[in-house]
Amino acid sequence: MAGRGIAAAVLIIGAWSGLLAYLVAFYKPDWHSPAPYLLALLQTHLYTGLYITGHDAMHGVVSPNKRLNTTIGTVATLLFAYNWFPRQLPKHHDHHRHVGTAADPDFHPEHHPGFLPWLLRFAWNYVTWWQVLLMAVTYNVLKRYFPQANVIAFWMIPAVLATLQLFFFGTYLPHRGEHEAGNRHKSRSQLRHHVWAFVSCYFFGYHYEHHDQPYLPWWRLWKAKA
Repeated sequence: MAGRGIAAAVLIIGAWSGLLAYLVAFYKPDWHSPAPYLLALLQTHLYTGLYITGHDAMHGVVSPNKRLNTTIGTVATLLFAYNWFPRQLPKHHDHHRHVGTAADPDFHPEHHPGFLPWLLRFAWNYVTWWQVLLMAVTYNVLKRYFPQANVIAFWMIPAVLATLQLFFFGTYLPHRGEHEAGNRHKSRSQLRHHVWAFVSCYFFGYHYEHHDQPYLPWWRLWKAKA
């Protein structure tokens, strides 16, 4: 499993980096065709994969070598809009320890269960001013050397869309509303459909299974779905 975890991480990071370099530096989009929009969606999916890789590293399942696991997690989360792995790590474990309570950084109080208030609280807990500053600096550097439309369409917008994707499928849908009294993880799973589960959020729609077996990497999570 160790070799597969590293291979999956390298594949996602390499695919994200390679496609981004091509789309920003060499691709000449025809905005009247569906191709650039589909490529932007593909880049969004790879962005999501970056964070899922970082998330797996938070659970120590990318590599049994702790230093390598942390390095891969740090690289993956940094590439995703400069998220900082050492800061995200304790917050994510707080989510698992205190799921669905006031001590859960991913959870929204019951009296404000709507999507937008929850998203704003989520962003407040996770987004830092230096991330925004680094994104702004990087954008201004990139647009000096590459077409501005490409930078926006294939670097900035996919990052925003992937953030919404991760929140919607990995936090909001699994944890919103009431849960059965015996649901100790206070989470639910999407219906069993492996293709859609992968496309939507790398199987993280199978969220109860993730909380129940957090030692499973994303690429094995589908096997736990009954």
